[in-house]
Amino acid sequence: MRLPAKVNVLLIGSGGREHAFAWKIVQSKRLQKLLIAPGNGGTQELGSNVEVRTTDFGSLEQLVLRNNIHMVVVGPEEPLCKGIYDYFRDTESVQFIPVVGPSAAGAMLEGSKDFAKAFMDRHKIPTAAYRSFSRGTIDAGYEFLASLKAPYVLKADGLAGGKGVVIAATLEEARRELGAMLGGKFGKAGERVIVEQFLEGIECSVFVATDGESYKILPTAKDYKRIGEGDKGPNTGGMGAVSPVPFADEAFMKKVRLRIIEPTIAGLKAEKIEYKGFIFIGLMNVGGEPQVIEYNVRMGDPETEVVFPRIESDMVDLFEAMALGTLDSYRLEVSPQVAATVVCVSEGYPGDYVKGLPVSGLETACGKCLVFHAGTTVIDGQLVTTGGRVFAATSLDDTMDAALRKCYAAIDKISYQGKYFRRDIGKDLL
Repeated sequence: MRLPAKVNVLLIGSGGREHAFAWKIVQSKRLQKLLIAPGNGGTQELGSNVEVRTTDFGSLEQLVLRNNIHMVVVGPEEPLCKGIYDYFRDTESVQFIPVVGPSAAGAMLEGSKDFAKAFMDRHKIPTAAYRSFSRGTIDAGYEFLASLKAPYVLKADGLAGGKGVVIAATLEEARRELGAMLGGKFGKAGERVIVEQFLEGIECSVFVATDGESYKILPTAKDYKRIGEGDKGPNTGGMGAVSPVPFADEAFMKKVRLRIIEPTIAGLKAEKIEYKGFIFIGLMNVGGEPQVIEYNVRMGDPETEVVFPRIESDMVDLFEAMALGTLDSYRLEVSPQVAATVVCVSEGYPGDYVKGLPVSGLETACGKCLVFHAGTTVIDGQLVTTGGRVFAATSLDDTMDAALRKCYAAIDKISYQGKYFRRDIGKDLL
């Protein structure tokens, strides 16, 4: 099976990651038509936004059939965890249309931290020591915390929008957080909580495209999760990112490939889990040794905003190779330039924030760098904010410092009430 020379693509999602996907897809010589469901204020400039929920599989099926879609590309984790790949595979009217993304079984790598840690154990993939607890075993959780040294890492088992991880500085705080998480702080996502050993080191993100047999390693990235400068304050979905990561050199990446990537793909095959999509491996570099912090089953956000601009080869060809099992013959071409992105958020994020704030200055900012929309829409011709994360300003240059200067120059041109961003993205690596 091969797709037509010219293809119609449905992209699912509405964030900065999906704007970066759309920006890259429209550069393909293969693209005929791009639909984005539901999209945002930025994606509407690149294709046609369609107001369909990402988990309304029946409506997405009808959308695909009405528009002669040849391929579906899934951005966010929720539709993957809820089984969009399985729905298309098992529904006669659309089972011939490939979906770029893992099956629901594969998406458990992100959908359940407990499943992911057990998978790593089964396949001898290096990760921190851990145990998982429910409300019924909370006393055992307190005992396990007491056996660890500070600081303490607690993770909600399920999907929590990138905010389900707490790092507690003291045992008292860790006990309090365990009680709060198992008491409903993160809703159903926190019905089980993983408590694990804190790993001391530097984080980085490794992205792998796979067709279930072969794989390609995409550019590495490092993101910045905390709301405050100096990595202070609560976790967010991500406040910025850079690519490549200086310490992820050939020797380090060889360890990642042999100890983590290849055992992961072999493990999926051994467990007969269908996986034709991206694997995001969150790593900690512990004294030169890679340890897995977590898996995600899609591209990261805001990491996509620095990884995709560095990919020079055709993105539609990449998606086709992943979906149809021909990735082994795909040639991935990567720019040697450095990419940086800085995220602008709404005042109050990651807590409560105001929506519907008018945005100005975007045209001037876009003249300085790429500006990916993360939480915007257009109402009566006016671009307004809709999300906690509003924009990601991305630049490429020969050095990280130069790329970051371009990002900050662009952000200075963007205006909306309560705009906030971190001024220290990438500074730890300079």
